[in-house]
Amino acid sequence: MSFFNSMIWVVITFLFFTVLVAVISAVKTRGDKLDTNDGYFLAGRGLPGFVIAGSLLLTNLSAEQLVGTNGQGWATNMSPMAFEVGSLFTLFALAYFFLPTYLKYGVTTMPELMEARFDRTTRLIFSVLTVIMYSILNLPVILYSGAVAFERIFDFSGVLGISRFAAVAILCIVIGIVGACYAIFGGLKAVAVSDTINGIGLLIGGLMVPFLALAALARETGGSGIIDGFMYIVETDPTKLNAWSSWDATQPAVPWPLIFTGLFFYNLFAWCTHQSFVQRTLAAKSLAEGQKGAIYCGFLKSIGFLYLVLPGVIAYFLPSIQDTIAAAGSNAIDVAYPALIAAVIPKPVLGFFAAVLFGAILSSFNSVLNSASTMFALDIVKAIVKPGQPEVYYVKIAKRFGTLVAVVSISISPFVAYANGISTFLNSMMQFLGLPILTTIMGAVFFKRVPNWTPKVVTVFHILVYGIFLLVSPTYPTNGEPIHYLYAMAVLFILEVAFYAILNHTSKEEEWNPPATGTVDMTPWKYRHIVCTIGIVLAIALYIFFSPLGIAA
Repeated sequence: MSFFNSMIWVVITFLFFTVLVAVISAVKTRGDKLDTNDGYFLAGRGLPGFVIAGSLLLTNLSAEQLVGTNGQGWATNMSPMAFEVGSLFTLFALAYFFLPTYLKYGVTTMPELMEARFDRTTRLIFSVLTVIMYSILNLPVILYSGAVAFERIFDFSGVLGISRFAAVAILCIVIGIVGACYAIFGGLKAVAVSDTINGIGLLIGGLMVPFLALAALARETGGSGIIDGFMYIVETDPTKLNAWSSWDATQPAVPWPLIFTGLFFYNLFAWCTHQSFVQRTLAAKSLAEGQKGAIYCGFLKSIGFLYLVLPGVIAYFLPSIQDTIAAAGSNAIDVAYPALIAAVIPKPVLGFFAAVLFGAILSSFNSVLNSASTMFALDIVKAIVKPGQPEVYYVKIAKRFGTLVAVVSISISPFVAYANGISTFLNSMMQFLGLPILTTIMGAVFFKRVPNWTPKVVTVFHILVYGIFLLVSPTYPTNGEPIHYLYAMAVLFILEVAFYAILNHTSKEEEWNPPATGTVDMTPWKYRHIVCTIGIVLAIALYIFFSPLGIAA
């Protein structure tokens, strides 16, 4: 065995890239004023577009997503690419409609805008619920699921000769400590800079996988090269390359009507009103840079299927890993991507690939931790508990709260394995809060005459109706399978927005239009129209290509 194929080389390259990211982040944040609200929570409102794009991309991506979404591709077809390509349209909506409002009023958090538009009670309700969800639910699950994904791909327990639980616990501790250092000591800028560097690594490492996998598929099926591998899939079972699933398709497939309805509405919440995503754009040095970041990220998401879905489809065909996947039984969907990685990634670059995945887990953790600390300090302590203190006081509160939450999350995370259904519960909580948060923010962006009590009524309605949907668990009339939860999101969004629209039209309330308080240049990016048009054409072309009109005939 040569040195470059040895485990020592894997460890060296892993540590080199990981430390390189930390060093660059430290250099880029040296001398920054981290004792002010803008400096700590919003990176001094000085982030350029490419940093925002990289940070948005990595905040959205996790190692669990790499394993899970590719597993969905293995189990179904290319329809899960809707989560990636569909994000392009909602990121464009962020750039055009939501971000200008956020920057105009100079907000730091979404609940802050809720109070400005409605009242303090609305701010308190959503900030407390979101901070609890981030701190007690999201962070331990992010650590655990990321550690499990890392363990599945690289067999950490086998390398060290320890139990799987011990391996996951070690990974949770390491990821938690490193991620907390970025979020607590470096503020948003350190998080964003590290995200950008890891994003570059992700594009290199992630895009490497499908091409190596297609070349391996060609070799194992009597062909040669990437094109032969792709053509083997086309000729063997082209339906696996179809991105359009039937309207009554069961999960994890995405029924085609949801591409335009439920999934689009949920992505509006995720990309346009979710604090841990939006906070990056709020830190833009100008509206133009914020729009660049959102639009650039839209393009990056539109090619995300290449490393998030296509490798799973390839794994379905690769002969050499079929026994491994079959041996996993009911867990096969979670084994398909790790088995593919083990088969196609050359040992000399395995350490770099591990560092990229490690960075993706770090990004998910430190982004949510940073946002939880921000909302606790500004939406609860500053707004409710102890207003009127110097800015450095709230920064200290955020750091202390972040440290406490990090310790609790690290302590809890290895035991998530014994809490059956916690991931399902977490996803359900996001559905309970997602649309009410979105429609409340839309009240500030679009519906400026609705009464102040509207968000509270809509939130109660949403929780009751969505809760009934989960309890009843209705089924498709055609096959008896449970109806996709995004259909419920589609119907509820239409009903809730219609309620806002009717109230906005009939209300005698004075239109909400406070004076602008933002401090950044509000000149839009002059190339936004042409670049977004290109992006829309790209998305349409991709869906035609991966359809019965294209290669899936």
